[in-house]
Amino acid sequence: MSTIPQELFYTVDHEWIRVEGDVGTVGITDYAQKALGDITFVDLPQVGQEVARGNEACAVESCKAAVSVYAPAGGRIVEVNAALADDPGKINLDCYGEGWLYKLALASKAELSKLKTPEDYGQIVVNG
Repeated sequence: MSTIPQELFYTVDHEWIRVEGDVGTVGITDYAQKALGDITFVDLPQVGQEVARGNEACAVESCKAAVSVYAPAGGRIVEVNAALADDPGKINLDCYGEGWLYKLALASKAELSKLKTPEDYGQIVVNG
């Protein structure tokens, strides 16, 4: 199993969020990208779109499946990773770096307390 980055928060649905100030960068975890296989398409959200914690924010398609990516926190989309339109495989190669999906202006940092710590997420991945 790969190392789980310690500076991130996680969801039980295998999304991650990195918080810098009032903005969160969101992506899918290494566990998720491996389960999906080769990612072939990403349906990114629109800049300016409002999302609520736990609601679908975008979708990822692979050779195996199409899955929804849920917002780990609520807020407004302020940026999307446009490079994924031409190269969705960046998610497979660097899901915690160049493979990020979107950035979110957080509505409430208090929602972060509902997310999993790296240790808690590690237990989910190990124990299913």
